[in-house]
Amino acid sequence: MFYHYEGIWLLLPALLLTFYAQFKVKSAFAKYSKIRPMRQMTGRQAAEIILRANGIRDVALSHVGGSMTDHYDPSSNLIRLSDTVDNVASVAAIGVAAHEAGHAVQYAEGYAPIKLRMAILPVCQIGSQLSMPLFVLGLIMSFDALVTFGILLFSATVLFQLITLPVEFNASRRAVKALAATGILTEEELKGTRAVLNAAALTYVAAMLTAMLNLLRLMMIAGRRRD
Repeated sequence: MFYHYEGIWLLLPALLLTFYAQFKVKSAFAKYSKIRPMRQMTGRQAAEIILRANGIRDVALSHVGGSMTDHYDPSSNLIRLSDTVDNVASVAAIGVAAHEAGHAVQYAEGYAPIKLRMAILPVCQIGSQLSMPLFVLGLIMSFDALVTFGILLFSATVLFQLITLPVEFNASRRAVKALAATGILTEEELKGTRAVLNAAALTYVAAMLTAMLNLLRLMMIAGRRRD
């Protein structure tokens, strides 16, 4: 349909950044996955130490298949670590595990941005599923209110991506600080962790840019149809 292609050129910068970010995170993770830490600690062990250092004892760790599928699940109070992180002793694995532990610390401390992100998550999930169908239906029916509603729903997705940035950056800062304070990694090893986490952060920047440019594109399409 026409809306798939109209203003598609707007998304080119985001597409290029997305490809670059994916390349950076994969290459950084692959590079520092080959470097074993001096203390021979695994990702799981590092996460456990960071949790204990922050007085967190109600968060469990479990395994999840795949690579780079690591995440903290606040609904079940679980940190799920992937095949390439869980029981792997590498600078990259420790960095990723520490980042997820950082999210658990955020929840424990009541970090405002992560609470706000969880609060708007249901609206964002609805918006991601219904915004485009409603937008297109509104264009087909020449029903401006429906077009506007579709754009508003998609705006929730943009807001979610915007709030995600400080959440992820803060978790990475907490990770690096904790790894240094606990002595899990040496200063030289921390350089590798920073490289991995900085590359991962770039993927969130790319996601936000993609969402913002998509929103601008929808607004441009709606504006032209009304002229």
